[in-house]
Amino acid sequence: MTEIAKTLQNRVILVTGASYGIGKTAAYGFAESGATVILLARTEDMLNEVYDDFMAKGLPEPVIVAFDLETAPEEAYFQLRDMIGNEFGRLDGLLLNAAMLGARTPIANYNWQTWNKMMNINVNSQFLMARTLLPVMVESPDDASILFTSSSVGRKSKAFWGAYAVSKFAIEGLMQTMAIELENVSNVRTNTINPGATRTTMRAEAYPAENPANVKTPEDLVEDYIYLMGPDSRHINGQALDIPLTR
Repeated sequence: MTEIAKTLQNRVILVTGASYGIGKTAAYGFAESGATVILLARTEDMLNEVYDDFMAKGLPEPVIVAFDLETAPEEAYFQLRDMIGNEFGRLDGLLLNAAMLGARTPIANYNWQTWNKMMNINVNSQFLMARTLLPVMVESPDDASILFTSSSVGRKSKAFWGAYAVSKFAIEGLMQTMAIELENVSNVRTNTINPGATRTTMRAEAYPAENPANVKTPEDLVEDYIYLMGPDSRHINGQALDIPLTR
């Protein structure tokens, strides 16, 4: 990856699903662009490995937060908000990246427990994170960006994509509602981003016969993620975006 300009200097950005895949790669990009990154994921050991690598690379020291999006009570979200407020006084960016694929099966066969787990991780946790952290985001002095992760099947569904597709439709609706509510009354913008076919564990699970060499890598997405977290994109709000971005 080419050297990244410090367009996110002094910004504080939280990334969910930061221990692997797109979330981890985006977190590195944000840090290389000057941001202090709050790395949030379920597994503390994996977060510690990322932390150590940040330090070895001379990147801004991150904050690691072990957080189970499936089971965390509402109070845990308030505790996270208070930690950010006490430590930094604001939050300038929120990348809601964590999600699970779930079963690829007809709705008629979909297991209720799996459905409920999917909605907790892919929708309810996203709502709780965005809603609860909003007070520290409005404290951003210039502009703040909430970026929800969507999918092509969250805009036009396909058979057998089940709870995953439905959850992404819900995310699109949540983003639109927040964008309208926040526009002209705050400095917070809200958008969704569809990364498209990317070489990740989830992609391999969804398309096991696909040659991973034929799809882009998470590193190919970084420039657009940095742009959407930075001041140059402050005019973009309420948009369903696809990578590569059209600027």
